[in-house]
Amino acid sequence: MITIDYKSRVPIYDQITGGIIRLKTLGVLKGGDKLPSVRSLALKLGINPNTVQKAYAILEADGIIYSVSGKGSFISEDSAAADAILESAADEFKMAVENARRMGLDRARLEAVISEIYEGGITDDKNS
Repeated sequence: MITIDYKSRVPIYDQITGGIIRLKTLGVLKGGDKLPSVRSLALKLGINPNTVQKAYAILEADGIIYSVSGKGSFISEDSAAADAILESAADEFKMAVENARRMGLDRARLEAVISEIYEGGITDDKNS
């Protein structure tokens, strides 16, 4: 399920793209699965359809989804989507590292954080 944090500084269209990528990565969405229509997702999330359309356009440009005229949008087959997802993750990581660097985090501390994450010390699960 895609959730929107209206208080976040992350644009809503980025939250949608991130949510779809996450669902694909977790295996909830698989290659060939149909996505909700722009209108239905916008209604469900309580946002402007143009915002959903922008998210879908970004996902399509990145090869994560594809559109069929008159049929809707679908998750790309695993091989194409996997490369796009990895590229998206790398881009997000680069932005996070750049933000951390700007805020004064030195390389040694950054490497320690990465090691901690890979060793299982930090999780994305807020309930842990």
